[in-house]
Amino acid sequence: MAVNKPVQDSWRAQTLAVRGGTRRSEFGETGEAIFATSGYVYEYAEQAEDAFRDRVDRFIYSRFSNPTVDMFQDRMALIEGAAMGKATATGMSAVFASMACMVEAGDHVVGSRALFGSCLYILTEILPKYGVETTIVDGTDLNQWEDALKRPTKFAFVETPSNPGLDIIDIQAVSDLAHKAGARVIVDNVFATPLLQKPLQLGADIVVYSATKHIDGQGRCLGGIVLGGEDYCENTLKPFLRHTGPSLSPFNAWVMLKGLETLDLRIRRHCENARVIADYLETRSDLAKVRYPGLKSHPQHDLAARQMSDFGNVVAFSHEGGKEAVFRFMNAMKLIDISNNLGDSKSLLTHPATTTHQRLTPEDRASLGLDDGMVRLSVGLENPLDVLDDLEQAFAAV
Repeated sequence: MAVNKPVQDSWRAQTLAVRGGTRRSEFGETGEAIFATSGYVYEYAEQAEDAFRDRVDRFIYSRFSNPTVDMFQDRMALIEGAAMGKATATGMSAVFASMACMVEAGDHVVGSRALFGSCLYILTEILPKYGVETTIVDGTDLNQWEDALKRPTKFAFVETPSNPGLDIIDIQAVSDLAHKAGARVIVDNVFATPLLQKPLQLGADIVVYSATKHIDGQGRCLGGIVLGGEDYCENTLKPFLRHTGPSLSPFNAWVMLKGLETLDLRIRRHCENARVIADYLETRSDLAKVRYPGLKSHPQHDLAARQMSDFGNVVAFSHEGGKEAVFRFMNAMKLIDISNNLGDSKSLLTHPATTTHQRLTPEDRASLGLDDGMVRLSVGLENPLDVLDDLEQAFAAV
């Protein structure tokens, strides 16, 4: 019989990321097992009946639950400080499920304007098709939140730090306002990771991640997760996921478990490297702006310092030469890759106006501070001096 050591209340995040939620089979394996199965068998027909009637707690079908996926969910919940989590096939399926599971025609929801393009599309294009009214606000303006939340609201959705402009939203203040309107608060915490920011401790109700980013951390697999209270996860989210089927594969869950084991080490180095790069970029006279929450020049630096333990690995900056200059700059890269992904061990650069946010009108991009000269740099784990050298030679090419 395998020994499964219970989680200790005194264990810290780094320990939970390595050992939390571990379940060993009868073989007593050290590394987590991949249960690559779609279904499960029963010795008697009565056992299947009991399982489907929820009389017993057991695995039925991997669209519903799977041992490897359960380990990932449990480990993430322990790190986040949530009652439980439900994993999904991608980060966007986590975002959509977190919202769609609790709205119906006639409901009102509020979202911050500075969002990843697909998140904004869900709020402004998909949900309204089903009779849900969406109000979009400047997430940094609490007066706009207060006005939007003067009526009953189902949820408020924020992304902080935001993608790509790195706006910082006051989670506690927004949560206080939202709860007065009867709304749950959903925070997309992907840029901060569960190690740098704890939305649930700041008053939020639900946290979502694209595990594809820092949790995997090496560009291998897609995955997502929604974390929150037991009532929400079991009675609202679980039925939606069970019947719509955005299930995380056991293999991808295993990759995410392995990623969590090194998350603390990687995030520390990511942040160290990003600070070096942000400090360098701020010295350049050919840049119209540099955005990094760790810089004192960031308009919400003090807020970021209060609600984050460090500032992440993403830096955004705008070249005065606009799109033409930025494309020459990007095409000159010898080390940094052009890619719309982030949170990877490799440094990655993208031009949001023509990729992740290309669907937005020029006016909408301008309202986000997203000009044609802006690039988003996800600083990787290389030696930061090599990243600096690459940036220097690329700037020289412009």
